[in-house]
Amino acid sequence: MDRLILSEAPLVPEVRLFLAVDAIVLWARLEAATRSVLAAPYWASAWAGGQALARYVLDHPSAVRGKRVVDLASGSGLAAIAAAQVGARASANDIDPLAVASIRINAEANDVHVTATEGDLRSRIADDVDVVLVGDALYNAELAAAVLPHLYAIAAGGRQVLIGDPGRGHLPEWGLRPLRTYRRPGIGVLSDDGIDEVGVYALAA
Repeated sequence: MDRLILSEAPLVPEVRLFLAVDAIVLWARLEAATRSVLAAPYWASAWAGGQALARYVLDHPSAVRGKRVVDLASGSGLAAIAAAQVGARASANDIDPLAVASIRINAEANDVHVTATEGDLRSRIADDVDVVLVGDALYNAELAAAVLPHLYAIAAGGRQVLIGDPGRGHLPEWGLRPLRTYRRPGIGVLSDDGIDEVGVYALAA
C-alpha cells in the first residue's frame, strides 16, 4: 500500500502519473525511512482541481500553446504536464522537494519537458510568464488568505490566472469568472471521497 503506481487520473487519461496506492501509508513509510517529519505527500495524489485544470488546457490548447506557463503548488505536476503536451513552455513550482522530484519523474513518464523549481514563487513570478495555473491550492482559509493577494497582483499585471477548485469554500469572492465545470463520480482522491464536480475559473484583478 506504500507503493507509487503509474496511473491515469479519472479526468485526464492522456497524462500518466506516479500516484500512491494509499498516500497516508506512503507518508508513514517515507517518514520512517528518512527518520524525519515530512510534509504530507500531496504530490502523490491527483487532486480534483489539478485534474480540472489539466482537462481544461487539453480541451482548450489555445489558452496555453506557445505561452510561458507556471503551475503553482504543482504537487504531481499534472497541470504543467498537460500544458506542455499542447505546446506550452511549462514550469511547475512547489515548496516540497519531494514534489519537485515527482514533477520531474512524471514529466519524463509523459515524454514532455517541464522545468521544476523548488521554493515559494507567489510574489516572484517572472515578468515574462503569460499564464499561472493554480490547481486545488486554496484548500483552507489560511492558505487562501496568503495566496490570493499574490494571484490578484499577478492578474493585475495582465497575466492570465486559471484556478481549478472542487468547491472547498475558499475561492475569492470577486473577480472570478467560471470557465468550465466537470462532473465525474470518483474524481476525488481517497480523502476527498464524495467529490464529483470541479470547476475551472479565470481570475480578474
